Amino acid sequence: MKIYTKTGDDGTTGLFGGTRVPKHHIRIDSYGTVDELNSWIGLIRDQDIDPIYQHQLIAIQEHLFTVGAILATNPEKKMLKNGTERLKITKVGTNEINFLENAIDTMDTQLPQMTHFILPGGHTTVSYCHIARTICRRAERISTLLHENEPFDKNVLSFLNRLSDYLFVLARKLSYDLQANEIKWVPKKKDQ
Repeated sequence: MKIYTKTGDDGTTGLFGGTRVPKHHIRIDSYGTVDELNSWIGLIRDQDIDPIYQHQLIAIQEHLFTVGAILATNPEKKMLKNGTERLKITKVGTNEINFLENAIDTMDTQLPQMTHFILPGGHTTVSYCHIARTICRRAERISTLLHENEPFDKNVLSFLNRLSDYLFVLARKLSYDLQANEIKWVPKKKDQ
């Protein structure tokens, strides 16, 4: 099988189930942003970090492939003619959301209390986490808009929301582990 099909040369692409839509369709934007997020998470995983986080990130990447498949499925083609679901994979649900929450809680107990907003940065690996976090938020925003127009399982939105929290806490934990300086944002008072 060749990588190139030439079917997208007209500016359209196929969804899971065969529906063709413009490449700028919100559905494509949503799962394309999830794919972008997955790539950044791979970059974080490739850093010299604790293997615990590398294993968590692999699991997250696998869950993001599931999220992408859900987002790439036209709701009208969700079911096959025989009444079974087209996507015959384990969906993202409460177990995956709990996995993120437990990881967040575990990391958070090892961190100093946060009293201010933190400027992204301090170490390249930490910066990668913050970039991934902002891409995750964008994926969530786009997916929320898609959900308003073409509903899908709300667990996907919860998973993306919790994942951005996970990436923020991971950035803080890696700052702590790498002894990177967290720079607090302290707004300057306006002269009176």
